[in-house]
Amino acid sequence: MTDRDRPGNQASLALLETLAARFSEDPLVESGTMFRSPGMKVGGKIFAFLGGGDRLIVKIPRHRAEAIIAAGEAEPVTMGTRTMKEWVAYPAVPDEPQETEQRWSRAVDEAYAYVKSLGSE
Repeated sequence: MTDRDRPGNQASLALLETLAARFSEDPLVESGTMFRSPGMKVGGKIFAFLGGGDRLIVKIPRHRAEAIIAAGEAEPVTMGTRTMKEWVAYPAVPDEPQETEQRWSRAVDEAYAYVKSLGSE
């Protein structure tokens, strides 16, 4: 298993737990394991999880994903050989925990709002 495949270091895991705690009042949000990694669901649908290489992976609208990737703010997510159109990965910023927290916080909020808006399909 390479570093890119590992589900994050202790700092990333702690940050994800802090971000998840912000949704503790929403009964539709649950934390757990997604794709063998810690993450969050709303209404039974995954909206964020910790990917390999200390990356926060979130689901957002396709047009936003394309714009964020084009701007270099996040990376595309590939599962197997398929690039996921509504998923982006935000790498942790080395030696900048506050910057990582700000980026991940915005990303989690956007993903939560988007996936919650989808309702149950």
